[in-house]
Amino acid sequence: MDNHFLKISNSESFDELLRRSNERPVVIFKHSIACPISAAAYREMAGIENVALVEVQNARELSKEIECRTGISHESPQVLVIRNGKVVWEATHWQVKASQVADAVRENA
Repeated sequence: MDNHFLKISNSESFDELLRRSNERPVVIFKHSIACPISAAAYREMAGIENVALVEVQNARELSKEIECRTGISHESPQVLVIRNGKVVWEATHWQVKASQVADAVRENA
């Protein structure tokens, strides 16, 4: 995995991201290490700075918690942009595009 991804796997890390979202948008990327569509999304997300990476196979409980706390049904791959504790933009599967994620971050800064 590339070093610019911040791998998270527990509730405390997610809570910290929610706190940070009060200052600026945060990006969460739910990634399946076994899915070719997710591999394509991973390549897209590699161009985005400061991405919190949830490897769903290694952090199933966190993935479920994110779903419960945001109200956004789990998909993989999936990108969530969160601002002020709320999801302001999301995309799944082939809709995960670096340019659109960057636009969503900029629009919610």
